[in-house]
Amino acid sequence: MTAQTYWAEHALLDTGVEPGVVIETGADGRIAAVRPGVTAPPPGAVALRGITLPGFANAHSHAFHRALRGATQAGEGTFWTWREVMYRVADHLTPDNYFALARAAYAEMALAGITSVGEFHYVHHLAGGARYDNPNAMGEALIAAAAEAGIRITLLDTCYLSSGFGAEPDKHQRRFSDGTAERWAERVSALKGDDNTRIGAAIHSVRAVPAEQLGTVAAWAQEREAPLHVHLSEQTAENDACVEAHGFTPTALLSHHGVLGPRTTAVHATHLTPGDIRLLGHSGTGVCMCPTTERDLADGIGPARALQEAGSPLSLGSDSHAVIDLLEEARAMEMDERLHSRTRGHWTAVQLLRAASADGHAALGWDEGGRIGPGALADFTAVALDSVRTAGSPPALAAETAVFAANGADVRDTVVGGRHIVRDGTHQLVAHVPAALAEAIAAVRG
Repeated sequence: MTAQTYWAEHALLDTGVEPGVVIETGADGRIAAVRPGVTAPPPGAVALRGITLPGFANAHSHAFHRALRGATQAGEGTFWTWREVMYRVADHLTPDNYFALARAAYAEMALAGITSVGEFHYVHHLAGGARYDNPNAMGEALIAAAAEAGIRITLLDTCYLSSGFGAEPDKHQRRFSDGTAERWAERVSALKGDDNTRIGAAIHSVRAVPAEQLGTVAAWAQEREAPLHVHLSEQTAENDACVEAHGFTPTALLSHHGVLGPRTTAVHATHLTPGDIRLLGHSGTGVCMCPTTERDLADGIGPARALQEAGSPLSLGSDSHAVIDLLEEARAMEMDERLHSRTRGHWTAVQLLRAASADGHAALGWDEGGRIGPGALADFTAVALDSVRTAGSPPALAAETAVFAANGADVRDTVVGGRHIVRDGTHQLVAHVPAALAEAIAAVRG
């Protein structure tokens, strides 16, 4: 990695949107200096037109779900019928074809300005449950895919042991299970991070990890100061089953077993009681909202504003990849809250961009990411202000234009660690991303 100088026509800094910003990146992949008020690109600088924003963090991804786009949109159904289609795709995954699919999906993320992904990974073993010769073959395929696509990854290796409260995994879920949380911890401890990779933990859900084993996963993450993520209250059926089995809501059960806290992120958190909201907020537990998936699956609208007011930082994820567009996720969080409350203006554009960047990076263990300033990771993205969606707005409203008008197709440049991964809308590492996606999806649809 070599030092590079970029010149942003406009950039979102801690002080707001500034014109003419020089961003100097070092050989260590961090920002060495930021100088606003420079009216033209200095000699040798790479010009970034439009507004340059901190790189986006996709805090919740299931890479293989990218193969479901379009396949689950015909007809009616519920989350549970959608899940059956998802299982059929999961049955066809191998380390090789999962690498190809994830590489293409992560390249699509880079094209949308995403510089870090939190991969909630639970397809660990062979169909039927036997381990690969390398027990982490699938996870290592995802790590390699992110590196080749040029983005950072936090592999959230997921503990998944049960098909429901007290039930054994079904035929599709056996390849997800290590048998016990102790065996999960033994396997995941062999995974290694690097400059591009962080290793975290995940509890798939309270229905998929028996209550007496939740503490094992939480302890593993705590000992390593690693991120810990968990699907929470996405469906009312899960809430009802948890209360019937344990006498607690899922949130209260997680609290009872020491899962909640500042390094924990609850994903979805759609159907919560007021007490659940207080438990999450008072413990500093983050919440990752995935609005495009939650609306696609008819899950409902989560209490994002109430959670933030209670003390939970908010991040954003594309989850099932109905679309891959963090600007749309940010916009949808505000718009969903408007539909729910029938009032406007719950978050400013800058606050929504923070959820898509700094707070997302923090949820993934990249605390040094998500801002354009000295010492931060040199991860940023430029959004066009002259497309049919964004043309005409004054530069002073560039952040508002990006959030409320632009979409992923307006991303022109993406820089990760100072390296120009997407240049003028073209991925520099993965040739013809649409063709790569089509080929990889065909291989796993079976």
